[in-house]
Amino acid sequence: MVIAVNTRLLLKDRLEGIGWFTYEILSRMVRNHPEHQFVFIFDRPYDPAFVFGSNVTPKVLFPPSRHPFLWVWWFEWSIPRLLRQVGADLFISTDGYLSLTTDVPQLLVMHDINFVHRPKDLPWLTSKYYNHYFPEFAKTATKLVTVSDFSADDISRSFGVQRDAISVVYNGVNTDFAPIGPGESDRVRMKYTSGKPYFLFVGALHPRKNVDGLLKAFDRFRNDNGQEVKMVIAGGQMFKTGPIREVYRQMKFSEEVIFTGRVSSHELKRLMASALALTFVPHFEGFGIPVIEAMSAGTPVICSNTTSLPEVGGKAVLYVNPADVGDIASAMHRISVDGVLRNQLIERGFSQKEKFSWDRSAEQLWRAVEELMESDGKNGKPGHG
Repeated sequence: MVIAVNTRLLLKDRLEGIGWFTYEILSRMVRNHPEHQFVFIFDRPYDPAFVFGSNVTPKVLFPPSRHPFLWVWWFEWSIPRLLRQVGADLFISTDGYLSLTTDVPQLLVMHDINFVHRPKDLPWLTSKYYNHYFPEFAKTATKLVTVSDFSADDISRSFGVQRDAISVVYNGVNTDFAPIGPGESDRVRMKYTSGKPYFLFVGALHPRKNVDGLLKAFDRFRNDNGQEVKMVIAGGQMFKTGPIREVYRQMKFSEEVIFTGRVSSHELKRLMASALALTFVPHFEGFGIPVIEAMSAGTPVICSNTTSLPEVGGKAVLYVNPADVGDIASAMHRISVDGVLRNQLIERGFSQKEKFSWDRSAEQLWRAVEELMESDGKNGKPGHG
């Protein structure tokens, strides 16, 4: 079987949530199924490290598809043409996009539909594209997959796709996220915070992540408690970061906040394992990989009580209302002074993270491939309610 795959988000030193899903799943799929040929479709020169085996043929389709007009060009013209050229039996797209103009069976992974609920968080044209095309993508997919029960329910309700037609494949966690020794943690803290303990946020900077609310909460925590704890923000800027800059400008304790920008995978693992706690309080998440990364690193987690996060965090995190600055600040205080609570969350986290495995996720996605190909792939589509 010839399996073509959208690998646009396999970017050297720039993997984020969906990129990591693509990397971890495909590296296992290629290794586990040498009997099949894979065609990886990039939109720019690629790192050879992303060609995971001799059964992978890389292709590059220009131009880089990083704009709504180019998304239409790439998926509705370039992709169908290439699928015909390579004789693809299946097209897998792990980033929510697919083609409305090909007859090749398509397996689509749609991670979440935050843009339906929070359209103003995105640039105007991007929001318009998502809200116009993604409902059609969900209905067109031969097989539809998402990463949490929350997202499956949300897609079903919002787009009119039958819930039992949507498969759930959780994200996993890289096994390199693990506790580190006290000496190594001391070195990490000396590098970033002059040896002081710190709360950590991990993720791209844009409105949905609620970094402005987190900074307000940290300022209140420092003002009310006087503890010498810092805040490390690890992630690159994406769009609409004006509110973050404005809150930072007005903070009393702005000098206690460290913006690292994007960090390497190796450095992120050290930062995570050395943190006092992960403070992850987005308004909306389809999964929330940093939560299970922190659990694996032996770091307690403060996170939002909304969307998918209770499903991922279980009973192993300290939940807060992301819209309540006081609630977040109070959780920071509890974590910073209550060693019993911290140890309890750490132990529960080690148990909770065992529910998430990239090996298991790759097997589940392959089962979805088999289900698709066993059905009438060219005609079978998710049921519409």
